[in-house]
Amino acid sequence: MDYKIAVCDDSDADRQHISRLVGQWAAGSGHTVQVDSFVSAENFLFHYADENDHDILLLDIEMGDMDGVTLAKKLRQENETVQIVFITGYSDYIAEGYEVDALHYLVKPVSEEKLSEVLDRAAAKLASEPPSVVISCEVGTVKLFESDILYVEAFAHYVELHTRSGVYRLKESITAFEERLSGDFYRAHRSYIVNLKAVERISRTGVMLAGGAEIPLSRGKYDDINRAFIERN
Repeated sequence: MDYKIAVCDDSDADRQHISRLVGQWAAGSGHTVQVDSFVSAENFLFHYADENDHDILLLDIEMGDMDGVTLAKKLRQENETVQIVFITGYSDYIAEGYEVDALHYLVKPVSEEKLSEVLDRAAAKLASEPPSVVISCEVGTVKLFESDILYVEAFAHYVELHTRSGVYRLKESITAFEERLSGDFYRAHRSYIVNLKAVERISRTGVMLAGGAEIPLSRGKYDDINRAFIERN
């Protein structure tokens, strides 16, 4: 599996040590990892505003203006799937970890054995949970499993997610939202993305979905969507 792992620590030595241990874990377990290092919580959030796609966060608690627990709370407001591992020199913060569903605490100096055990657990949790997206919409922050999304429709400055339980509207371009979805989704039209798992019938001009909705299919995409449908079903 491929994982994107963030190491956030204001100590250069600790950051480099943990990043090296992550690389050793990946080599030993057969995973492919991208390790990104951040010198502060603010540094991480600046990056996260553009790319909110880390799978695992190895987070120092005692940092400068913003501590690790505060960062974790901000992150949990819109991301429930990222695996958070706190790293600390003290054991005083364990109770606060329950608020953000932290996977584990590691006490400095971090050993290769302990970190490998925790990363194995994080990988197992990520593998067991179905794909999901976290959205901010008119009703607040909502976690939606991809299997519940039937299709996405684009309007001028927002998109609507048509799900099995209702419609959610959020301010985001359809292209940006498409990048957040797995390969189970297909861009059938410049204004529509369909969940291939929800497709019941495909014609030359449209796609019929579970529940009776039919969306347009762009000219020339008939063969391509049929191939994608077969691969995903």
